Amino acid sequence: MLPEPERTGGEVDVERPNSARMYDYYLGGSTNFAVDREAAEAGLRAMPYARDYAVANRAFLRRAVSHLVQQGIDQFLDLGSGIPTVGNVHEIAHRHNPQARIAYVDHEPVAVAHARALLGENPMVTIDEADIRDPESVLRAHGVAKIDFDRPVAILAVAILPFVPDQAEATALTATYRDACAPGSYLAVTHISQLAATDEQVVAAEEVMARTPTPVRWRPPHEIAELLDGYELLPPGLVPTPSWHADRPPSDDEIARANAYAAVGRLV
Repeated sequence: MLPEPERTGGEVDVERPNSARMYDYYLGGSTNFAVDREAAEAGLRAMPYARDYAVANRAFLRRAVSHLVQQGIDQFLDLGSGIPTVGNVHEIAHRHNPQARIAYVDHEPVAVAHARALLGENPMVTIDEADIRDPESVLRAHGVAKIDFDRPVAILAVAILPFVPDQAEATALTATYRDACAPGSYLAVTHISQLAATDEQVVAAEEVMARTPTPVRWRPPHEIAELLDGYELLPPGLVPTPSWHADRPPSDDEIARANAYAAVGRLV
């Protein structure tokens, strides 16, 4: 776990919990502060399935990236990439194609700093500090500009769109990124949604995240589907996250505890 930094007034806000660092804690990472761990534990008390959700998202990311590389995709834009942990996009993609280009984007300074330290001088992998809610700044970012958008690219929006609570803004956002891509590109999405969680747990979980700079919105499947407008969904379509191209049939309990849906769409 990160040592508590001096209160220098810099960019890193250590007074409030941060969603990226909380997510890192749920995945068993060490890039988090006491305030994040306290909030994450409060999240677990409010919604005991929070860790299941994080683990299911990470497993989907591995399956989706592997599948897309095997479809010939060699460019990835990872929106809201978060804290570096084992099983990052470049690690997965480079197992299949060492020449795949990966552009990570996150607005959280700790996530970006640790990603830069982890990535070193790898010329095929970049990290930019930018807000995914400002697509123009993302698409102009130094690393993202190395992607050739005249060729197919995979946009990864894994567990990030809940942080865009307004439905109209969220659909406009995915449409903007879609319109920047060539036919044959893909969008991979996971999104928190009520499966095992009770109404009371959803409210409590949203209240915990409301204490952070990034409140969240749980969405029902039909609203998640709207985020993929303009894409042709790959089989099996929009399904609970553990069920998408599962390595083995997930149990009903695993499906429910993930509390999320996933899909991958192809731009035709």
